[in-house]
Amino acid sequence: MNESVRIVFFGTPQFAVPTFDALRHSRHRIAGAVTRADRPRGRGQRVSDAPVKARAVEAGIPVLQPEKLGDPDFLDRLRALNADLGVVVAYGKILTDAVLAIPRLGLINVHASLLPKYRGAAPVHRAVVAGDTETGVTIMRVVKALDAGPMLARVVRPIGPDETSDVVEADLAAIGARLLAGTIDAIADGIWREETQDESQATYAPRLTKDDGVVDWTRFAAHIHNQIRGLRPWPHAFTFHNGARLILLRSSATAVTADASPGTIVESTGDRLVVATGFGALRLLEIQAEGKRPMAVRDFLAGHRLAVGDHLSAS
Repeated sequence: MNESVRIVFFGTPQFAVPTFDALRHSRHRIAGAVTRADRPRGRGQRVSDAPVKARAVEAGIPVLQPEKLGDPDFLDRLRALNADLGVVVAYGKILTDAVLAIPRLGLINVHASLLPKYRGAAPVHRAVVAGDTETGVTIMRVVKALDAGPMLARVVRPIGPDETSDVVEADLAAIGARLLAGTIDAIADGIWREETQDESQATYAPRLTKDDGVVDWTRFAAHIHNQIRGLRPWPHAFTFHNGARLILLRSSATAVTADASPGTIVESTGDRLVVATGFGALRLLEIQAEGKRPMAVRDFLAGHRLAVGDHLSAS
């Protein structure tokens, strides 16, 4: 049938950009983009455009940045876009009933998990931290309840045992863009189907905080390994040595047991830095000292004294 729809796009970070680009090059039209308000970014804390806003400005697409979604002027401008459908990808705010009522075909969301598992703000990171072996993308209808709407499409993606969350998330962004484009084609052609989520299987993925990064060396080595790879690019797993914070970027759970108390360094030579845990030992592969660049362990040990018997701690 090749019908087309006018879309209003709700999104803010880099994760949303592949979907935005896919829609720009589809048979459909983005009538406007709604993004979070500008804020300071990066080390210099300069105010700069978020990735979706930058893309929209470049494409000459109108941008709306409401501080409050209930603002009457914003709602009037949103209605004036005459969008048939809303698409939400990591926008960052809960949409109001007034917003949900405006597009005649409602709003759909690209969510980076296999719903109903991992509803919420940090689905990819929580899945990797939990040691899950698979994740995916779900396209769902937006309703007032958090990530609880009917599902229109989903794709499964395996998670490798050493993959980091930033790599997985970037891949899911590309997968989600393709899945969303096909879903909108189906909606435009009137051939889509929706499946209700099983509420009994719902789990939640709350927003990350810096406290999530604190390493508890009494845990299993595999659990700490998952924490290290799951908290990239923020807040990162970290530990302390003689009061100095060390950011742990890459690791490998070893198959050996360590006859030492958790947090004790049991090997420190060449490219081997091994720490005892509550069960097993963890080999650290890449470390970053506070305010310094990331370094492979061999280079880090050349400039930092971490001796066998030294203790790493949570503070």
